Amino acid sequence: MGQLYIDGAWADAAEGGTREIRSPADGHLVAEVSEATAKDTERAIGAARAAFDDGRWSNVPAAERGLLLLRVADLLQRDRDRLARAETDDTGKRVVESEIDMDDITNCFRWFGHLAAAADGRLVETGVPDARSKVVHEPVGVCSLITPWNYPLLQTAWKVAPALGAGCTFVLKPSELTPHTAIILMELLAEAGVPDGVANLVLGAGATAGGPLSTDPRVDLVSFTGGLATGKVLMANAAATVKKVALELGGKNPFVCFADADHETAVDNILTGIFLHSGQVCSAGARLVVEETAHDRIVDDLVERARRIRLGGPDEEGTETGALISEAHRDKVEAYVARGVAEGAVLRCGGERPTEERLANGWFYPPTILDRCTRDMSVVHDESFGPVLTVETFTDLDEAVAIGNDTEYGLSGAVFSADTGVCEEVAARLRHGTVWINDFGPYVPAAEWGGYGHSGVGRELGRAGLAEYQETKHIWTNTRPGPTGWFPSSTSTPGSGS
Repeated sequence: MGQLYIDGAWADAAEGGTREIRSPADGHLVAEVSEATAKDTERAIGAARAAFDDGRWSNVPAAERGLLLLRVADLLQRDRDRLARAETDDTGKRVVESEIDMDDITNCFRWFGHLAAAADGRLVETGVPDARSKVVHEPVGVCSLITPWNYPLLQTAWKVAPALGAGCTFVLKPSELTPHTAIILMELLAEAGVPDGVANLVLGAGATAGGPLSTDPRVDLVSFTGGLATGKVLMANAAATVKKVALELGGKNPFVCFADADHETAVDNILTGIFLHSGQVCSAGARLVVEETAHDRIVDDLVERARRIRLGGPDEEGTETGALISEAHRDKVEAYVARGVAEGAVLRCGGERPTEERLANGWFYPPTILDRCTRDMSVVHDESFGPVLTVETFTDLDEAVAIGNDTEYGLSGAVFSADTGVCEEVAARLRHGTVWINDFGPYVPAAEWGGYGHSGVGRELGRAGLAEYQETKHIWTNTRPGPTGWFPSSTSTPGSGS
């Protein structure tokens, strides 16, 4: 049974709670894991606090911390097949997708391994003789790392790697639905040489295990990826003790397509952008904004091809996309589509549960397209986090940008056009953290990731991703110390003019 990992030891939950993990694809029992309560989380925080305060990790030279992250990367590749299988069992996604994720996770640890080793601070020109000014970066302290179910180990790596690279200690709480790759990661961190107490793992739902992660005064930073409502609660909780926060809270991401875009390339990217992993992607291109003159041809082709996408289990031959994470999530997506139709959207395909017997035991929902949507519809602004594409039209560049920016979110977006100037202008004017030009979805660990507006606070990956886990200190050294002479010395005689 999967256990908690606290202060270098595996343990059952203090109150003996357990949870069944079942595959979204067919409902089979994957495993039973411990279900923590606040008592367990508080113990994990205590272990992380003690490990940070005694310097067993923060005092390790940055170069050595970087080397450890590189060892973890090697171990991730060694155990790639095992990790991919565990990810697939928990999420229901295809094994090939999980394998790609493992390679991305490996690259993340390697990037932060090299970056951490080189993060030495900088000297600042003072303009003052006999003075030296240096800016250094130190670990922020104890970090609460709270990760989602859609890309369990990838989102964990985006937090764990920079936290360790910076010299922090942490308590990790993965989604209660997808715990297994986090459990394996703790094994690999211990094998790589992370000291006891530095990396701690609690399993369970936020309501039972998560509270202290944002309220306990011993925690210095809260990093969370997930829904907007939960993010707001965590931010409010953290404010009471003025913790740092790093939040990635989703998006409603526009795919702006001009009529002159290469047709096949655009259609292919639109399909991938929204239906990969059944739309359970924070950066999914869920909002097609297409030039009116190209609408019919593009949408007709999208509908025809979306109907042919094959749903199935991760090991089923020919499967192109898998199940939703849970019955509750499928209910949410169904309600979202029903609301869109009620608001006047035209249902072009999908919209009903599949009837095939082979899919009966999983939480499947077909690729769905809601056409002729308008900016006043809730489905245009709300995040479905499912395989649902809304379609809007524009007539000129200014209108395209206005539609693309008409959202409380601002995580990502894309623009497709044969006109480079048009692409550059739209990319410059979109208020989103990542904008792709004639492409959709790629990222690299060296480039920052995060959003504007309600998509969150702070950045992951890139140099800024490491900085989230650091405090910046300025050290001024007078190399020829002496009195300033600002006030008279104690031996001066009042009124003597001395």
